[in-house]
Amino acid sequence: MTDLPRRIDPLSWPPSWLGLFALAAWIAGRLWPMATWPRAGGALVLLGLALMAAAALTMMRAGATVDPTREPTALVTHGVFRWSRNPIYLADAVILLGLCLIWQPLAALVLVPGFVLAITRRFIRREEAWLRARDPAGFARWAARTRRWL
Repeated sequence: MTDLPRRIDPLSWPPSWLGLFALAAWIAGRLWPMATWPRAGGALVLLGLALMAAAALTMMRAGATVDPTREPTALVTHGVFRWSRNPIYLADAVILLGLCLIWQPLAALVLVPGFVLAITRRFIRREEAWLRARDPAGFARWAARTRRWL
């Protein structure tokens, strides 16, 4: 018997959530156009991409899975993980903020906090439970000194 490929519900993949919230920002920009800050927005998008790359590279070098649909394979507490327990999700929020500044700045007031709340409830709590079960003492020390977002 062969293993069938694992089917992934699109909403179980965090980038899908970023895409949905970004789409909402773009639609808001079409429905309620206003002056935007494309340079500031572009800078934030680049910053978010750089943070995401740094976090992914740190995880891969530590032998940790970057796949958010699988249980973590290692507790990574160095590199950008010293400042945020979730630098990839933080990068997503920074990218969304940048896109809002490009398309519809006022949308950021609702969409960015909504995104943070959705990601925390849908993904972060589960991932933290997995890490806590994997390394209770290590996770407790890391969580005591490192904030969840920033």
